[in-house]
Amino acid sequence: MIKPPDNTHLIKGEIADYWYAPDGILYSYSKNPVRTIKNITENILLVKGITNNKIIPLLIYLSNSPIPDKATRKFAAEQLPNVYSAMAMVSKPGLSKFIMNILFSIKPPAIPMKSFTDDKKAKAWLAQFV
Repeated sequence: MIKPPDNTHLIKGEIADYWYAPDGILYSYSKNPVRTIKNITENILLVKGITNNKIIPLLIYLSNSPIPDKATRKFAAEQLPNVYSAMAMVSKPGLSKFIMNILFSIKPPAIPMKSFTDDKKAKAWLAQFV
């Protein structure tokens, strides 16, 4: 796992903690509460505050979390392009593919998205979106 430098504090959120790296990538360390429209909305505000409303690439370390309801999944998918230019998901084999299938079963994601088991490869892929 790519960790922030020792002198950097993670910005804490309900569903994830964040580190905005000098390379222009936002790193997200996912937590596992149930996602709701309310906590996703709060998280979007947190991210926009971190990035000063700039749309940036996200490298997210996924955790096992409960599957949100259909309305929350739809809301989350619709909000992605308002916050992120691309998303690399890092997880154990199968988890990110499972999450993508749940989130985007109706239509494909509105931003470039790719799943990885190796975070160095995820970071290299995201570099093109900085």
